[in-house]
Amino acid sequence: MLYKPASQYLKLEPSQYAYMSALPRDNVWRQGITLYLITWIFGIVTYFIFASLSYIFVFDHATFTHPKYLKNQIRLEIRQTLISLPGMAVFTAPLFLAEVRGYSKLYDATSAAPFPLYNVLQFPFFIMFTDLGIYWIHRGLHHPLVYKILHKPHHKWIMPTPYASHAFHPLDGFAQSIPYHVFAFLFPLQKFAYVALFMFINIWTIIIHDGEYVANSPFINGAACHTMHHLYFNYNYGQFTTLWDRMGGSYRKPNDELFKRESKMSKAEWERQCREMEKVQQIVEGDDDRNYGAEAHRIQKKML
Repeated sequence: MLYKPASQYLKLEPSQYAYMSALPRDNVWRQGITLYLITWIFGIVTYFIFASLSYIFVFDHATFTHPKYLKNQIRLEIRQTLISLPGMAVFTAPLFLAEVRGYSKLYDATSAAPFPLYNVLQFPFFIMFTDLGIYWIHRGLHHPLVYKILHKPHHKWIMPTPYASHAFHPLDGFAQSIPYHVFAFLFPLQKFAYVALFMFINIWTIIIHDGEYVANSPFINGAACHTMHHLYFNYNYGQFTTLWDRMGGSYRKPNDELFKRESKMSKAEWERQCREMEKVQQIVEGDDDRNYGAEAHRIQKKML
């Protein structure tokens, strides 16, 4: 089979071993299996590199002393992620397969854009479109009929660490990625922009779980907004912005105390969070089956 590069901007000639398989390179099963492995391995590598960098350099380790921090939480977050990623890849690979086989509106040359400025506008367009889709999917996952089955595994982490970013039920994680693929089938999107956006999405998912409340913005759905979601469940469903939460009546402004370290980690703020969280949690989930353990309480008494 004659080699034909997938992009005019990047040419990587396959070695002779790529042609020694019993299946030709354009065989749908070979492509599907390859895309599954790429999706799975790429997810694991991206997760461990960027979650670990965030954990080391950004995440506030004083979170370990929060009363709602679970016993062995990081180990549990990583375990849930490693269980979920191969399942998420099963559902995601067929969509990537359809995209690489030409069924989407992905384009290569920037000259193939609908108009020159579209090569820039596709980025905010993608963000706003997918943010809307994720808002409604995420809100739907909080419906009582599906929450405990699909979404509760991610809400196990009341005070998440960066390693909670991908700790989903496989169907939950896939469902919230559907808008990214839908966009590529409905609207033109440059191939390398698509790859870059997927990298950004994975990193952003880690950022909003890192507990470092930098973005005190009425528009950006940063870590502070997402902390409100993990604490109080039924608020701030958006992924990137607060726009759809504001329009849908589900926006909750982060507590002002979160943006000052002396109050963010204070005993008074944590007690307030716990009191309200326990009331909402009882309504949403019933009895709390999380194991917070005694270690956090012991450390907390020493520090506070």
